[in-house]
Amino acid sequence: MSGGDLVGQSALYLAAYLVTGLVAGVMAGLLGVGGGVVIVPVLIFLFAYQGFPPEWIPHLAVGTSLATIIGTGAASVHAHHRRGAVRWDLVRALAPGIVVGAWLGAAIAGLLPEVWLKRVFALFLLFVGLRMLARRTAAAAGRLPGGARLFAAGTGIGTLSALVGIGGGTLTVPLLGRGGVDLRQAVATSSACGVPLALAGALGFIVVGWARAGLPPATTGFVYWPAVVAILLASVPAAPLGAHLAHTLPVALIRRLFGALLLLVGLRLLLG
Repeated sequence: MSGGDLVGQSALYLAAYLVTGLVAGVMAGLLGVGGGVVIVPVLIFLFAYQGFPPEWIPHLAVGTSLATIIGTGAASVHAHHRRGAVRWDLVRALAPGIVVGAWLGAAIAGLLPEVWLKRVFALFLLFVGLRMLARRTAAAAGRLPGGARLFAAGTGIGTLSALVGIGGGTLTVPLLGRGGVDLRQAVATSSACGVPLALAGALGFIVVGWARAGLPPATTGFVYWPAVVAILLASVPAAPLGAHLAHTLPVALIRRLFGALLLLVGLRLLLG
């Protein structure tokens, strides 16, 4: 392949990463779904087209997604903190378990063959898609658990989130909501919890992926930096756009359509 062809291909993949970040940012702002739900499946397909070693594609997609969430999560937390919406007491209570869980999730992912890591993510997509299609009813508010039970809940959230490359909002927000936390505070607090989760998870994927044979250039462990940088460049400014569109577009319809799309992608990954 000539040098011009290589440059053209690189530019094409760069554009694809930018579009991925744009879509992930808009969907996060519009529907409140974590960017990893968009980023991981797209990266799985893009990395396959780029000819990355098949045995590491899901690991690279998840690790790269977690690295992008560090940046997007920090921007989101800053915005929520300025509005006084973050319950830092709950962040301090949940974060230790979440960090331990994120390391555990990365360690498990490092042991899983690519087909099983892909299946875990596919099942998660099916779960999220079904939730988005279902009619949501308000859960009865109770009280948050304390001490060891809250640590255990954080560990579970961190483990699953790191395994599938998300910031944990899909799991943390319902937990806080059932504990009687106001929805806006639950979303803001979940965003704050997502930063240590993504940081610990990304570091975990770097460690478990260190010196693996056949990884492409520009990677550190299971984190592919060109995709991280391009996705961040597009996703950080796109999230406020999604939040603005939430006030003008039929969000309920878009939510159902997006849920159906997640089901299709999940089935494709599960059966493909």
